[in-house]
Amino acid sequence: MGVKEQSLAPSPGKAERIFSIAMRVGGLPWALPPIPRTQPLMQSPPDNASPSRRILDVVQRYWGYDTLRPLQADAIAAALAGRDSLVVMPTGGGKSLCYQVPPAVDGGIDIVVSPLISLMKDQVDGLRTCGYPAACVHSGMTQEERQEVEAGIAAKKFRLLFVAPERAMTPWFMQLVEQLDVRRFAIDEAHCISHWGHDFRPDYRQMAVLRKRFTSASFHAFTATATPRVQGDIVTQLGLRDPAILIGCFDRPNLIYRIVPLVDRDAQALEVVRRHPNEAVIVYCISRRETESMAGMLKDNGIRAAAYHAGMTPETRHYAQEAFAEERLDVVVATVAFGMGIDRSNVRCVLHAAMPKSVEHYQQETGRAGRDGLEAECVLLYSAADAMRWESLMEKSAEGSENPEALIAAQKRLIKQIQSLCNSPVCRHKALSEYFGQSYQPTNCGACDFCLNEVEGLEDGTVTAQKILSCVARTGERFGVKHVVDVLQGANTEQIRKFKHDQVTTYGLLKEMPRKQLQSMVYQLVDLGLLSRSEGEYPVLGLNDQSWAVLRSQRSVRLVRPKERVAAKTKAAEISWEGVDRGLFDHLRDWRRRIAIERQVPAYVVLHDATLMDLARVRPTELDVLQSIHGLGVKRMQDLGESILEAIVAYCLEHGLSTNVSPVGASAFEPIGATGKEKSKAADAKQMAIDLFQQNRTVEEVMSYTARARSTVMQYLADYIAERRPENIDAWVDPATYQRVVAAAAGAESPRLKPLHEQLGGSVSYDLIRLVMAHLHATSG
Repeated sequence: MGVKEQSLAPSPGKAERIFSIAMRVGGLPWALPPIPRTQPLMQSPPDNASPSRRILDVVQRYWGYDTLRPLQADAIAAALAGRDSLVVMPTGGGKSLCYQVPPAVDGGIDIVVSPLISLMKDQVDGLRTCGYPAACVHSGMTQEERQEVEAGIAAKKFRLLFVAPERAMTPWFMQLVEQLDVRRFAIDEAHCISHWGHDFRPDYRQMAVLRKRFTSASFHAFTATATPRVQGDIVTQLGLRDPAILIGCFDRPNLIYRIVPLVDRDAQALEVVRRHPNEAVIVYCISRRETESMAGMLKDNGIRAAAYHAGMTPETRHYAQEAFAEERLDVVVATVAFGMGIDRSNVRCVLHAAMPKSVEHYQQETGRAGRDGLEAECVLLYSAADAMRWESLMEKSAEGSENPEALIAAQKRLIKQIQSLCNSPVCRHKALSEYFGQSYQPTNCGACDFCLNEVEGLEDGTVTAQKILSCVARTGERFGVKHVVDVLQGANTEQIRKFKHDQVTTYGLLKEMPRKQLQSMVYQLVDLGLLSRSEGEYPVLGLNDQSWAVLRSQRSVRLVRPKERVAAKTKAAEISWEGVDRGLFDHLRDWRRRIAIERQVPAYVVLHDATLMDLARVRPTELDVLQSIHGLGVKRMQDLGESILEAIVAYCLEHGLSTNVSPVGASAFEPIGATGKEKSKAADAKQMAIDLFQQNRTVEEVMSYTARARSTVMQYLADYIAERRPENIDAWVDPATYQRVVAAAAGAESPRLKPLHEQLGGSVSYDLIRLVMAHLHATSG
């Protein structure tokens, strides 16, 4: 079985659409009279519809999704029931939908406390693009803008009102809220409320005041990174009452984690960035000076890059952030001050040029990659020296605090945990999942340096370690890393001559090894506890009991170095592009950029990359086909539908591409003319999907794990239902929708999908109807 395609020639049902568009883009050698369209894009449910149907109507109308993930459904149900909740989902897991849907369902207005103005503005822009009524209040607004928002609030125009924690505490805002009869408060980035969290903010401690003042409202805490200890602290500090505790899966299967020994920071960073030409990349550095140096190096090498840090003027920071959001800039090199305000979904790489200061920071910062569900790369260039720098910075920042000793101890504990992650020779996905208290089942993730076998062990690691340790011993354990490396390299420095270290037996012993690689080996020994390093402004190296065990050959040592080249993309990523015309995808990116500039919004607010990929795969030329594309809600269809079709038709005409491509048949995942090896890969992907569906995994999770398109995964799911005959399919079709389809099928003259779709008023997608019919057929015998 292959792929059913339609050529770009007139046929019943699409002639009017192609004719009208083609006339605008240059005309066709034929012309047909227009055919009137009578079917609406989507019908709203009646007022007496069930809650589940009204929820799905809101989700489909604004965001173009035909189903919810299980945790999202639970969080929305808790909110609509007026029950407090704590929702922990990884970045990109869809937590925003959990607080956006309820007020649109019950017609109220909810408050969202969010930490950054830029984050609030981007969220509001995105919601308004979907047709969702939202607003924000912040210190950067003019008096006229604030009055406009107040008028909109008085007219009950909005469903969500975003506010920063500082402004939420002002008398003006408190009085405003008292007039609104607010039903729910959503506290975003709720880990900021906890002393045990990685980003504690004193202003968040004041959120408990809202809890005490607005007793009739329910409170909902949302965060992407919280260990069990932090989760408990959030519940306590916010005073949550019998909350629903909803913890999502922390694993991000679409992210490729690489933790690489630092050898040459600039060269390694440049190599990583060049793996992502014309794609969005965030590079994190520790200091402001390093961000500017790194950005300058990248620009010198032809990369569209800019620095971003708190020491720059607001105008310069704003330019970098806006240019990055509008895709006029590919790379932002920043301190951790950057990122929380960026909701760009198509960041394809996050590079840490130095170790972050905690696993939570690492999870949150890498979580800014691949938020669209597509594959993205996360690289950490690691050196033990970074841990020492962080400890020094933390000691300085703790000076003058209420309990500096306890604060420093807690922060050092976090540093030790991230060091352990960097040094442990285990699957990175497994290590991260277990850190946040969750088990990880796959034995090989296929998406980290360990499982991809990308980090090489030095052949003579123990011998190299013995040479380094011997040099430390023979120079009297009185010198730092630089001097020991100089001796091993056979350098001719004043200090070496002064202490006659050119006469020790280890002088020049490792002169053939590149200096930066040797430095990396010394720091690895420090990290492994095989070499001691004193604290203070001028730390020196010293031996310990473990050092002597190595010198006496009582212990072996594994030193590592990165492979010179790694694949730009995994096989899974290559499979995910199957059927996508790259030229059309780039053409649609240009189209999206123009729309974004016209509307003065970030490009990702217009459409996500995943939606552009589906458009470039299916190549729709009529609204009926366009409506099947994931991520296109009713407002976007009405707003952008004609323009999207015009862009696709113009490109397909120019390049002679077939259009309205749709997979059909049970073996649609096999490409036409597939080789035996390709069929084997396809079979492996299908088996993996079936195993995951057996665990009740969502369609989105299976798409990520198998790197397959939604249409293919839906076929896998239909096959799974037919073959395994599960008792119910509640994990993929909510019970109310299931019963509606069953009722429609019982009274239908034909079991075909299109009549059922029309009988249901177009409110249930073809995919869901197909799953229900497959289940009915499978269980009827």
